[in-house]
Amino acid sequence: MNKTLLKNGKVVNEGTIKELDLLLEGDYILRISNDISDKDATVIDLEGKYVLPGIIDDQVHFREPGLTHKGNIATESRAAVAGGITTYMEQPNTVPQTTTIAKLEEKFSMAKETSFANYSFLFGGTNDNLEELKRLDKNACSGIKLFLGSSTGNMLVDDEAVIENIFNSTEMVISAHCEDETTIRKNLEAYREKYGEDIPIQYHPLIRSEEACYISSSRAIALAKKTGARLHVFHLSTGKETALFRNDIPLEEKKITSEVCIHHLWFSDKDYLDKGTLIKWNPAVKTAQDRKTLWKALLDDRIDVVATDHAPHVLAEKDNPYTSAPSGGPLVQHALPAMLEKHLDGVISLERMVEKMCHNPAKLFQIEKRGFIREGNFADLAVVSLNAPWKVSRENILYKCGWSPFDGNSFRARVTHTFVNGHLAYDNGKLSEKRNAKRLTFNR
Repeated sequence: MNKTLLKNGKVVNEGTIKELDLLLEGDYILRISNDISDKDATVIDLEGKYVLPGIIDDQVHFREPGLTHKGNIATESRAAVAGGITTYMEQPNTVPQTTTIAKLEEKFSMAKETSFANYSFLFGGTNDNLEELKRLDKNACSGIKLFLGSSTGNMLVDDEAVIENIFNSTEMVISAHCEDETTIRKNLEAYREKYGEDIPIQYHPLIRSEEACYISSSRAIALAKKTGARLHVFHLSTGKETALFRNDIPLEEKKITSEVCIHHLWFSDKDYLDKGTLIKWNPAVKTAQDRKTLWKALLDDRIDVVATDHAPHVLAEKDNPYTSAPSGGPLVQHALPAMLEKHLDGVISLERMVEKMCHNPAKLFQIEKRGFIREGNFADLAVVSLNAPWKVSRENILYKCGWSPFDGNSFRARVTHTFVNGHLAYDNGKLSEKRNAKRLTFNR
């Protein structure tokens, strides 16, 4: 088997930073020690760069099948690898939707042929597919996704009896998008009466409001407590919601967990004037105070995971009046550099960042042999330099849609190398054409 020896890197793992050598053999980490030599290995001198476990992104929309003018598994996973993300969990609101076991396996077949990063998928719950959901093996995929707020097609789950039945019918993690549809529709109608279809974008967080988020997330949490279901609340956007989550027990003992996304940690409602619909997400980017409280909850462990909710649209779609401009934006290439920027600002330590982006997703979804730098684990690694300034531009954006909400932003840190199952998939700006990605396995 091919061997690679990484020398002189600072390994960030399980709460420590240590200068260690890593010997990779085939797909795995063979040895970790202070001073390794191996005459058969290809040596890469990392010169004091930081070595992180590969980032695990528990929420992406790669748009395949059916929406591939926006992105596809190949293009978006390449962008992810360039951003140090070695593993992703893709969402079910494609065309057709991933709401049957047959469609789920079709997506796995697509990813096997085209993905550059390790992959799994979430199975979509609807108002009418409970029997299919019950047939799903608990180790088949990442988990269940419920849209308890707007989604495409029939994926809005708004029948309370159905939701309770789903909560009672699976051992898998149920990941939920929580926004109350009744509240949103009422708010939208009020702004439509005043502005018509071209509502100013700055009202987006008032339409998809704090109240809409809190009503839905608190209701889902109450139901999870009632049924004993394993609930993971996606993309918190309000400070008020953070009070719903615990930090007095370790992650392994939590039945109810939460996630925050890069855009809710970076932008605020002040940015709508400059960015417009490019930062239109559901749930909406809200106030600077919400952002501050989300950071506090992330650092005190009420929020467990940082993800992207990568959801590309072409610019022609975004360049529309408010009511017809889609929500979502591309983020996988720039999520880790954005978090490293916050580290350099003194907001979060590297150890905590790795916990939230690598260790905790692996624990939460019970992923086998990933998320940690350990002997015997798959060699998924992201190497970063904290002193390598660069600027995001259309020339270096890898998303198929060709734009980024970070366009024009300067970062001080960058990803220099990404290893996917021991293969050097990204090397100082150059992407390998070889695919060495694997379907995730779970230990449930």
